[in-house]
Amino acid sequence: MSAAKPLLLIVDDDSLITESLSFAFAQTFDVVTSHSRPHALSLLRQLRQPPQLALVDLGLPPFPHRADEGFALIGDLLALAPEMKIIVLTGQNDADNARHARTLGAIDFVGKPCDPGHLAALFTQAMDFAEPQPASATVGLVGDSLPMQRLRLQLGQYADLDFPVLIEGESGSGKDIVASYHLHQLTTRRDKPFLALNCAAISPALLEPTLFGHARGAFTGATGAKSGYFEDADSGTLFLDEIGELPLELQPKLLRVLENGEYQRVGETQTHVSTARIIAATNRDLRKEIRAGRFRADLYHRLSVFSVAVPSLREMGDDRLLLLEHFARLYADKAQRPLFTLSPAARQLWMQYSFPGNVRELRNIVIRLAASRAGQEVGADRLRSEFDSEDEATTGESRGLAADDLVQVRQAARRHLENADVLDLDATLELWERGYMEAAIELSGGNISRAARRLGINRTTLYNRLEGRNRR
Repeated sequence: MSAAKPLLLIVDDDSLITESLSFAFAQTFDVVTSHSRPHALSLLRQLRQPPQLALVDLGLPPFPHRADEGFALIGDLLALAPEMKIIVLTGQNDADNARHARTLGAIDFVGKPCDPGHLAALFTQAMDFAEPQPASATVGLVGDSLPMQRLRLQLGQYADLDFPVLIEGESGSGKDIVASYHLHQLTTRRDKPFLALNCAAISPALLEPTLFGHARGAFTGATGAKSGYFEDADSGTLFLDEIGELPLELQPKLLRVLENGEYQRVGETQTHVSTARIIAATNRDLRKEIRAGRFRADLYHRLSVFSVAVPSLREMGDDRLLLLEHFARLYADKAQRPLFTLSPAARQLWMQYSFPGNVRELRNIVIRLAASRAGQEVGADRLRSEFDSEDEATTGESRGLAADDLVQVRQAARRHLENADVLDLDATLELWERGYMEAAIELSGGNISRAARRLGINRTTLYNRLEGRNRR
């Protein structure tokens, strides 16, 4: 029996490209195609297993002449399937876009038109450097910095308790490793099931039967009864990633399980009892979500009986070098190639970069260097080409609020307070932030990179804040 072919997702709004590439790679991959970000996400939610590889165009509708949708899709795909290898194929072939796509998690960037033979070589390379096992099974937390020591201490205290744990941290920081390795594999539950469900990966309409199971005929397509994650987890661990995406109407049912273990399959009246330990993770500020009415306060308090914060890479100091050495050895062994090294100037540059994409970005940089510079010394100029230029120090003088500015702001605030019975401070601050972001974008002619530079933040941060506003 022949081995199953790996799955390749191609997302491009040009049907000629998707059809020709599907034909070119049909012998090597099972190819699925999509024409837009929403369609691609809908398609992934229907697949039994996520693709190992994705080829993504940046210029997708409704803004085919901008990179916004493509950048957003990279983040969406990695939220649904963190181990997916993404290669960007686009006509918007400039260095800033390439760097930012890599920061978001893409492993490589190819401009159009592209030779299928070159793409085939990149696909082979991506598969060669795939994880030898799921990342959470190969390594715990790497690092000796104070934030990492504090995190390990907390995890050691919470690991064997039966109470829920809420893991908070930025995208790419390793929340899944904390859940599967430190809060499951290193506990007395290690021999029991560990099930992980990404709440953003499932259609809201199917999330309830996925969690709780369903009876035959409970909804269209339910041809038989089926257990859900709570039942299948038994007395093991159930990891609910992206818990901030849980629909508001489903939150009371999760709260009930947390309070007394009880739940019902969709379409049944019989009560089941779960003994699974619940671990949740989020990159959102759930306290803000509560104030905005998108997350229940009582559910938050039940989930966060214990909470841990996974530090961002910019907080971890010399751990950046430890992670560099760890992944360099891992991928050199995987591909049976000699190690690359960094020149003294490149090492200094490595330590100055903040890695806005966190460990995921660092790992992808190592993969590319391991593939292209095996056995060689990497200089500062070569390394700089891997970094998101929007995160590096910007030219021009940064200007904060001066004393005169503060006086004007205080006077405006006083007038606002005099005309308001009760002020919603959070909403007011969000309004000011939105005003500054929109003004920066207008002054930059719609260029997100220049707008982020004006605001003194990196482009990833600006995209994330704009996305957060658009969801509200």
